Amino acid sequence: MNHREDLTRRREAAHGLGGSERVRRQHDMGKLTARERVIQLLDPGSWEELGAHVTHRGQDLGDAPGDGVVTGVGLVHGRTVYVYAQDFTVLGGSLGEMHAAKIQRVQDLALRSGAPIVGLNDSGGARIQEGVDALNGYGEIFKRNTHASGVIPQITCIMGPSAGGAVYSPALTDIVVMVRGTAQMFITGPQVIEAVTGEKVSAEELGGADSQLRRSGVAHFATDDDEQALALIRELLGRLPSNNLEDPPVRAAVEPEEVDLARLVPDDPNKPYDIRTAIFGIFDGGSFLEFQRGYADNLVVGLAYLDGHPVAVVANQPRVLAGTLDINASDKLGRFVRFADAFNLPLVTLVDTPGYLPGTGQEYGGIIRHGAKVLYAYAEATVPKVTIICRKAYGGAYLAMCSRSLGADLAAAWPTAEIAVMGPEGAANIIYRRELQGADDPAAVRKKKVAEYRERFANPYVAAARGYVDTVIFPEETREFLIRSLQSLYGKRDGRPPKKHGNMPV
Repeated sequence: MNHREDLTRRREAAHGLGGSERVRRQHDMGKLTARERVIQLLDPGSWEELGAHVTHRGQDLGDAPGDGVVTGVGLVHGRTVYVYAQDFTVLGGSLGEMHAAKIQRVQDLALRSGAPIVGLNDSGGARIQEGVDALNGYGEIFKRNTHASGVIPQITCIMGPSAGGAVYSPALTDIVVMVRGTAQMFITGPQVIEAVTGEKVSAEELGGADSQLRRSGVAHFATDDDEQALALIRELLGRLPSNNLEDPPVRAAVEPEEVDLARLVPDDPNKPYDIRTAIFGIFDGGSFLEFQRGYADNLVVGLAYLDGHPVAVVANQPRVLAGTLDINASDKLGRFVRFADAFNLPLVTLVDTPGYLPGTGQEYGGIIRHGAKVLYAYAEATVPKVTIICRKAYGGAYLAMCSRSLGADLAAAWPTAEIAVMGPEGAANIIYRRELQGADDPAAVRKKKVAEYRERFANPYVAAARGYVDTVIFPEETREFLIRSLQSLYGKRDGRPPKKHGNMPV
């Protein structure tokens, strides 16, 4: 036997995908093949495929190169990354026993090596012909997702269908990217929903990229095609450490955008402004990468660079719901803070919130439980935490947005800050109720009392006098204050009581 010819033939068969016709259909749908995706994701020439000769053990499934999934290891920005990419041209990318075993293999290697793992999902779901073996495969994957959580970055890109049990592995990972027009995620499809409830909904409306980004908050990013998604994953990996024992990589500092921060906050405390403008004027120019834009937009979260150092940014958005915290914003905030803390990203919090959003819908929906996630996440985090109070910081929301009492290492306020139990209008109505009731001109008296309350209590100097705010700074001094503060905190060590784990109010 000519071993060289035999191995060459076997390699060609293993790399044959599902045949030229299925590859053509994949391309016609606007999708790259599994191997094309992997090659585009990784640094040129760095791909090392593992398990190329693995196939199913079924009786009637026919040829299945690689059993419908491509797995291996390569480099992104010169650093090791493990990858699996489901191959829709082979058995619809369906997950069976050996398909799952290949994914589990790279999950194990990634965790042992302390390297990120990227999953490129394009699958028809569990392989029906393999029954419980397929279900067992999913369970093993979920278990490994959980064990790796907070240890190595896990990124999943949905590039085709993902239904039923297939959606839970992505949901257990740190970041979910979806491709518009081709990606779909749902537990039960449109046909099942219509049969059970009578409700008609299209697959795209139910589980498309924008639905899962804007409605459910399952996705963190949505892109227009495979190429954009893969470029985004490379960008994300470039901002994250390889594991929880490393610091994120730094890069050359860039000056921020030219923004007149001194004039950003309106004189009228009830007038909105865009907190993103402050972010652009404080952090390195062009560096802000926003997570979950379009979902719970009363809160803005994302990664940025500050003097070349990666940081995580959390900010209330006064333009949406006045920057109040609601159920969805609390979930968004809590998860992002824990993600940042797991991977050693310092937290910078910009505060402008009048409180938690009132209403029976919020109360019945569990705002107490969801809002507590914010408290838990910030208090639990051990990375450097610096808070800037830009304007309103009232009541429980003042505490929740990383106040000194909740664990901020350093806190500063702009002169426009209003720190109080509640807003001046509400406080005046309560404190001066009798005086207002007996006044000849209640409106004029209320206006006067509101101004008095704001002057006496709703300003940064009372909090600074008590030491709850470390300093009051001009807005244009914020960038330098943050740079100096974080430089002083990079060596921070913060211990916690020994325990198996906490009991977060999920």
